[in-house]
Amino acid sequence: MANSPNEEPAREIAQALVNFSVDGAFPEETVVTLAVDSTALPMAIEALASAKSKLQAEVHAINEETADDVRAWQTNAQSVQDDILRSKALANQILREADTPDVSGKAEQDAEAKAEFLVRELNYNQQVQNALRGIKGVSATLDQVEQARDERRILDALHLLERSWKERNAIPVNKSCRPIKLLKIRADELTSDVHEVFDRVWNALIHVDAEAGRISIGGPQGDEPMTLEDAVIGLKAYEEVEERTSQLWQNINKAVILPRMDITKQSLPGVAVTGDVLELSGSAEKSVKLLFADLGQVLSFLVQRLPQDLIETISSSLLPEVIHKITKVWLDSAVPASLQDMDKFQDVIAATKNFCGKLKSLGLTNLGELQEWSDSAPRVWLSKCREAALDSVRVKLSQGLGSSTRVERVDKQMVSKSEGQQLAANGATTDLDDHGWGAWDDGEQEEQKPAKDDIAEQATAEGEDDGTDAWGWGDDDAEKEEEKPVEAEEKKPDEDEDDPTEAWGWGDETTDETVDADVKPQPAKSKSAPESEPREVVFKETYNISSMPQPVLDLIYSVAEDGAALTQDVYATSPVAAAAAGLFSLPTLALAMFRALSPYYYALDVGGKMYLYNDATYLSERLSDFATAWKKRDDITPRAQAMLRLDGDIKSLQNFANRAYSSEMNIQKTILRDLLGGDQNLMQQDDTENCVSLAVTHIRAMAIAWEGILSRSAWQQAVGSLADAVSSKVIADIMDMSSIGQEEAYNIAKLISIVTGLDDLFLPSRMFSSGQSKTPRSGKPDEVPTTAQYAASWLRLKYLSEVLQSNLKDVRFLWVESELSLYFTEAQVVDLINMSFEDNPRTREVIREIRENPNPLGQGQ
Repeated sequence: MANSPNEEPAREIAQALVNFSVDGAFPEETVVTLAVDSTALPMAIEALASAKSKLQAEVHAINEETADDVRAWQTNAQSVQDDILRSKALANQILREADTPDVSGKAEQDAEAKAEFLVRELNYNQQVQNALRGIKGVSATLDQVEQARDERRILDALHLLERSWKERNAIPVNKSCRPIKLLKIRADELTSDVHEVFDRVWNALIHVDAEAGRISIGGPQGDEPMTLEDAVIGLKAYEEVEERTSQLWQNINKAVILPRMDITKQSLPGVAVTGDVLELSGSAEKSVKLLFADLGQVLSFLVQRLPQDLIETISSSLLPEVIHKITKVWLDSAVPASLQDMDKFQDVIAATKNFCGKLKSLGLTNLGELQEWSDSAPRVWLSKCREAALDSVRVKLSQGLGSSTRVERVDKQMVSKSEGQQLAANGATTDLDDHGWGAWDDGEQEEQKPAKDDIAEQATAEGEDDGTDAWGWGDDDAEKEEEKPVEAEEKKPDEDEDDPTEAWGWGDETTDETVDADVKPQPAKSKSAPESEPREVVFKETYNISSMPQPVLDLIYSVAEDGAALTQDVYATSPVAAAAAGLFSLPTLALAMFRALSPYYYALDVGGKMYLYNDATYLSERLSDFATAWKKRDDITPRAQAMLRLDGDIKSLQNFANRAYSSEMNIQKTILRDLLGGDQNLMQQDDTENCVSLAVTHIRAMAIAWEGILSRSAWQQAVGSLADAVSSKVIADIMDMSSIGQEEAYNIAKLISIVTGLDDLFLPSRMFSSGQSKTPRSGKPDEVPTTAQYAASWLRLKYLSEVLQSNLKDVRFLWVESELSLYFTEAQVVDLINMSFEDNPRTREVIREIRENPNPLGQGQ
């Protein structure tokens, strides 16, 4: 028989009634919406009757399981009743015997013992009776707990459970007896059941949907009798206040606060409150002020709807994490790294103080970090400036040296006339003071001045600057640098009577940086002018720096300007005005960061340490000029002038530059020494010529690398020092030899010629352009290398080569009539003769003559 259309809904309604009656489960929404007709009631009654039968069967089964215990309790009760009856009979007998006067003393004692026994029995029976009453009372209380649980009266159930615990503890029996154990098991099961019901009610009162960004907090829901205040009492009963609130704040943080505070997202959601529901909706700008407004809504929503016991945990659990993220992410990102956007920063400070006031009005505490941030704006801003300054230096260093820049160094020195003549001969670039060198010219020099003017006019016509380009300073045209010294050499043979100083235009009355051909020489002053009177000369040279110094200088200039601005009256009311003094300490920190990190990053490039030497030198020079100009400024306050202290930093940079240069030179000299055999004698190596060639090649490689970095003077000093290191090693190893044969002397001379081939690096006409490596040209046939000026042992090496290739007559000539005695002592020359020549009368004669004439040139006399 087919089912009627209404039979299935009726069955679902019947089953829903059974589930609600037995388990307390609410029907599904699909069942609630079903229509109830006349067929549903009989089927529901039938289902309930069936459920009742099942429950009765279960109760019967439970009774069967506990029947033994019940029968035992009945037996014990009957036994107690029998004992009571016997006690009454015995008491009546005692009374009858007491009325008999002839009772013996023994009978009296027996009666007393029986009376004591009866009293003990009565007491025991009373205790058993009390225990049974207590057990019955606890069981009745647990029955009430079951009823309260089924009716979802959570608080009543909890109170009844608490009462059952007290009643059970008051039962005067051992806790390990079976009835007490059974009561404890039943109470624990009811406690678990009540807790499950409590969970469902709690989730209905406070519902957080993290996925939807929604929070719902309300009073009793539908037929639920429990409120949030009751729920807090339940939490305390279960000792779950801390655990539940911690989980609640985590859920709220995940659902609403974190998405609203995620500054990394392109768009942020807003916060909206509708009745008992708070949710994320719409969009909001990345503004601290709007963030505070939305967070204020969230916290107000919680404070207005939660019990006081839960509100107190907001300050200890939820606020610390929120405030930390506000200060470290939102507020710190709103702090400007300079005085720019200071108006916006002041608005942020005001908004932070207002937010703190809002939280205090809500009764929230633990605002220390946020309150401290708002109260210490100068320190916060100064910390941001410090962080930005140090980070900018670090980032710039990590980007590498970048493209190089050619800069000019200008130095003023007091120079005597003889020094000036030597500098002019070397092609030094100078600017003279207003007085010129005319005071030192004598009559002969006055006669020579027209020739000097001719030179100046010729130089001007050819685009030269006062004949000083032999150093290649201050001119970007490399070909002019190559030509200028040649012109000077070609002019001198025809003008032997000219003073070398005239190539600089000395004696002209001019303040211009270059010699003007239209300026006529001034008359010479008295011949009695002292020859040694020095004159001030301005020297110029160019060198290359990396891209690093300028950003550091710009940073220091900017910081100093901001510090000076803060001392002005216009910033008197600014919240960061107190940070002026700290701001002036940032240049020292930035320069310390540069000195700490730069050795690593500069070492990654070839010639990096020489760049570091140039950069540190350039920084010290520019900072010195800046500090001097700072003291003379009239647009800053005296307080700002006094606050800038760079003297110590300038000195540290100078020392740092010197250490960088020294470190590089020591490394290169160590490399050269290793190429030449290290501590072993070079002449004992298997391939001596290859060792020397490698060392010379290394010097040429470093010369090319440094030529595009160092100034000409520094380059000559550096390369000359390397050449001197090789020369000294070769000389020392030759002098340590015990004997030198003719063929061996030839080979040594050949090695020395390889070393002295480095002379082509020091030809006056060598093309040199800082920032541009060029192949040196061979020079003119009559050019004299200047290697000996930068390598102290250079001429000593050449004379040693001459000695090794000479006979006794030539050696005697070199000692007596030449300059061998300037570079070797009499004992050293004698040792060389003994190593190179056989012992014969002629040899002994030459040695005797040398020893008799230890100072042939009269040096030192």
